Amino acid sequence: MQLLRTLPKPVTAVTLAERLEVSKRTVHRDVDALRAAGGQIDGEAGVGYTLVEDIALPPQTLTRLETEALAIGLAEVQHRGDAQLAAAARDALAKITATLHERQQRDFLHAVSQVYRFTTPEPSTVDISAIREACWSEKVLQIRYEDRKGAVTERQIYPLAVLYFEYAVMLLAYCNLRDDYRSFHVTHILNVTATDESFRPHRVRYLNDYVADLRARLGDRAKIF
Repeated sequence: MQLLRTLPKPVTAVTLAERLEVSKRTVHRDVDALRAAGGQIDGEAGVGYTLVEDIALPPQTLTRLETEALAIGLAEVQHRGDAQLAAAARDALAKITATLHERQQRDFLHAVSQVYRFTTPEPSTVDISAIREACWSEKVLQIRYEDRKGAVTERQIYPLAVLYFEYAVMLLAYCNLRDDYRSFHVTHILNVTATDESFRPHRVRYLNDYVADLRARLGDRAKIF
């Protein structure tokens, strides 16, 4: 179903068979099963398939402005996010589009507002998904970090949140080396190692304290939080 949502239409049985690593006969049989379950799938063998109505997702009712907002937000994530986050945004776009009525689908695919960027974000040398997972699971990270002056340090940190600015991706964390809150440029993190040590259930408290401290020091400039 996800391939029918995301691949250019019509999707041929050959393409589906290659992606799913099954035979074309299996693809034809599975499409017939989906149709029998109530899925509206146009097309046939030798032509390709188009998903008309998605039985796996409930229909959504969105205004045109809400559709515009989602299209802009997901496009921005595809540009600013790492490879896994960008892929997730594309999948989310396909799933949301599949739940809309035909007119809403046209609005979603041809949104008036578009996102264009003339610069490419500096790529990170570490796996940001590992950092994100450590934030969610509240696990301590060991990092090797190079600061703006070129000094390299080994640090044990409590990862709290990843922030996406226009020209940089920052990791907010509690740093045990400095015994204080710190923000790290992700592109300056040379190495990251996940540990089994947990700092649960303190992440929310640490993050709230960090944000409160930033607001106290920066005032209106901290409105991004």
